[in-house]
Amino acid sequence: MKRLILASLMTLTVAFTATKDAQAADYVIDTNGAHASILFRVSHLGYSWLHGSFNDFSGTFSYDADNPKASKVSVTIDVTSVDTNHAERDKHLKGGDFFDVSKYPEATFVSTGLSMNADGTAQLNGDFTLRGVTKPIAIDVTKIGEGKDPWGGYRAGFRGTTKITMADYGMTFNLGPSATQAELTLNVEGVRQ
Repeated sequence: MKRLILASLMTLTVAFTATKDAQAADYVIDTNGAHASILFRVSHLGYSWLHGSFNDFSGTFSYDADNPKASKVSVTIDVTSVDTNHAERDKHLKGGDFFDVSKYPEATFVSTGLSMNADGTAQLNGDFTLRGVTKPIAIDVTKIGEGKDPWGGYRAGFRGTTKITMADYGMTFNLGPSATQAELTLNVEGVRQ
């Protein structure tokens, strides 16, 4: 009887550990397949929206569906890859009035915590560094889905939105009173490692 109980406990322990290990995983953001994007929009004089993206970035995240609060995210953005589909505007954005890419070619985000909302969404907190200035930001996160892909891998995808005040990062060029903030949308699909 003792052997049966011991064997059952060992089986349960192994099964629980295997399940936990299967759930907790590290992911690399799939930028090679263009299955992730960092988009932004800024009001232009209050008359229209200027849309753009950062075409080159990389990152990783750790995600455990059973313990989402333990999630971690790290992203590096090549700010020189800013793209608004207008070469002259992109040149202006890369200059001293905005990103000043000759001094600050990269921006980074490193998470500091995740809190879950009652509706299943989450708030990801972290430190965002742009133009050499680091500020805490909060990103509203929605899980899109996770599962096996057609190539034998496993993926998880999320969407995040946030706003930053451009003057907080030294960008004070006047685009009108309605253009003090930039809205960011982050579409992240990661491949489990």
